[in-house]
Amino acid sequence: MAVEITDANFEEVVLKSEVPVVVDFWAAWCGPCKMLGPIIDKMHGDYDGKAIIGKVDVDQNPGVSAKFGVRNIPTVLFIKGGEVADKSVGAVPESQLTSKLDALLA
Repeated sequence: MAVEITDANFEEVVLKSEVPVVVDFWAAWCGPCKMLGPIIDKMHGDYDGKAIIGKVDVDQNPGVSAKFGVRNIPTVLFIKGGEVADKSVGAVPESQLTSKLDALLA
């Protein structure tokens, strides 16, 4: 399972991370989010030790969602060195997400 990221732990888990972080903004009622969820969980295993793969429930954590201007979900942010390096909006294929993350790891 991907790391649960909240308003409370966002700075510690994401902004202070020494490895790239993939943050999936989602909600339980969001159909496309349910399609993306298993991909995010798989990436968590595939990139263990190389990147942090996490999820933010937008209903439970409005602060982080507002800070990054997340208006559509699912939105996946790719963060490196505390800065947004890339993003993806909507249900996209696993290959699109992994290629964006691989570019940050190169």
